[in-house]
Amino acid sequence: MTNSILIAGASRGVGREIAKLLTTQNHRVTALLRSDASRAELEAMGVQVVIADAMEPDQVQSALLGDQQVDIVISTIGGLPQDGVKPDYPANKNLIDAAVAAGVKKFILVTSIGTGNSVSALSPQTLAVLQPVLIEKDKAEQHLIKSGLTYTIIRPGGLKSEPATGNGVLTEDIRVIGSIHRADVADLVCLTLANTRADNKILSAVDKNMLFGQFEFETFDISY
Repeated sequence: MTNSILIAGASRGVGREIAKLLTTQNHRVTALLRSDASRAELEAMGVQVVIADAMEPDQVQSALLGDQQVDIVISTIGGLPQDGVKPDYPANKNLIDAAVAAGVKKFILVTSIGTGNSVSALSPQTLAVLQPVLIEKDKAEQHLIKSGLTYTIIRPGGLKSEPATGNGVLTEDIRVIGSIHRADVADLVCLTLANTRADNKILSAVDKNMLFGQFEFETFDISY
């Protein structure tokens, strides 16, 4: 089924990988960009572009309440520990609120392992560095859960930029920690688009061959 999908965070990283993949699946893909810097590359992929700053509620509302109905919003917006103002909560809150107003069918939020109840998966050293960002990500997750939207929250482990391995897995086990390639996260996100089993779930994403520590855990099957 063809969906109209808005991606926030498509200028780089996981968001860019998701946009690239979705354009091969006959979806109508729009990228929400703060500036024109990545516009030409995304349009060359077949992605439509709308310029709006996710930190500005009015701009986000205009983007989602435009002429074209948006079925699904995917957000990979996130900040770095050294950022002064972190967009993880305010930008995603604006997107979530606009998605509610626009009658969006589903919202997929990409955060990270260590957010919310998965915090115990991190080492004390890693937590000390990432905690300011994780607090903001948790606030975004909680706002989405309380919004009334159908959602899927995906928490990747440590991200790498190499090509997809095909070994990415999802799990509800909050103890799991490891690495995963950005392209594999994109694959997993796209698999959850129309899969109702992933509705209203919080799932960690790792490469099964790049785990930190070895223990048995149950993977979340989204193949049907």
